[in-house]
Amino acid sequence: MKACGIITEYNPFHNGHIYHIKQARKLTGCDCLIAVMSGNFVQRGEPAIIDKWERTKACLHHGVDLVIELPYVFATQSADYFAKGAIQSLDLVDVDSIVFGSECNDIELLKNISQFSSNVSDQSKSYAKNFSDAISKLSSNDILGVAYIKALQNTTITPYTIKRTNGYHELNYHEQIASASAIRHAVNLNQNISHATVMAKDLSTTFAFKNYYPYLQTLLMTVSRSSLKDILLIDEGIEQLFKKNAELYDDFDDFLNACISKRYTKSRIQRCLIQILTQTKKEEVASLHKLQHVRVLGFNTIGKSYLSKLKKKENLILASRFNQIPVDYRQMELRATQAYAYPLAQSKRKEEIAKEWQSFIYIP
Repeated sequence: MKACGIITEYNPFHNGHIYHIKQARKLTGCDCLIAVMSGNFVQRGEPAIIDKWERTKACLHHGVDLVIELPYVFATQSADYFAKGAIQSLDLVDVDSIVFGSECNDIELLKNISQFSSNVSDQSKSYAKNFSDAISKLSSNDILGVAYIKALQNTTITPYTIKRTNGYHELNYHEQIASASAIRHAVNLNQNISHATVMAKDLSTTFAFKNYYPYLQTLLMTVSRSSLKDILLIDEGIEQLFKKNAELYDDFDDFLNACISKRYTKSRIQRCLIQILTQTKKEEVASLHKLQHVRVLGFNTIGKSYLSKLKKKENLILASRFNQIPVDYRQMELRATQAYAYPLAQSKRKEEIAKEWQSFIYIP
């Protein structure tokens, strides 16, 4: 079976993703379409607007055959780490190709910049500046695309692009194809977005980052600076900035705005806060085993057939149940789910955490 991979967050799943799925099938002629998807926290450093199980159901109903989870440690880091984990996961399940959205839609240009990037550390300052200038002219999905292509080295996976139809951060939610940012913005404004996403009736502000701030503020004020420095991504004295502003601001947006600067972007700050929220330590990440597992979130009949083929593959841990995930990764995933459930009422919180122990979603 010929397999194509797509790298997704579905935060939330919307009409643009349906277009992506259709185009990926058209471009590659694949028999099986596999999505590697971020879990309950996403790369921008935010809790997902709706949990991974609901997003899995949505994409299986609209053209994806198999959904695997991007491990938390990759899903909540910068573009290069995000891409590395996603490509490693897709390589483990033997995809032949990947298809990603691109503003420039020029795969050769992105390959050239990727090659530029791979060589930059060995070159002069002027070479590095030229690379920096080239990257600065790229939009968000093209920057991710360069990271994907870099991560594809030493694999046999062929990359394809499709033209992105709107801006990554565009907030116009009135069109049939609106960005995920625009849809989340509309949800915050309590606007109807049923024209743009099949998930409209299930979306709410329950998992808005501001709802985690009471817990985060307490952590930042009570945990020592030396302990904060042990947390993944906490460096360059950012822990001191966090502690100071946690004392000063009781509103999350005020806290965040006080932390943002040219040195510390919003996404970087939020990714740091997610690691604090989940208490993910640098030492445990450094000691993680090489990625050899894929966690199966859901599949349809085609995906089931493809999984049967993968079961015969040596050196692949096919985790269709939570307790089959290697323990070092599993501990991280459980803490992530426990943290994600924080804004819920106690009974609902237990239900959300219990979902982690369920098996897969099967949609015939």
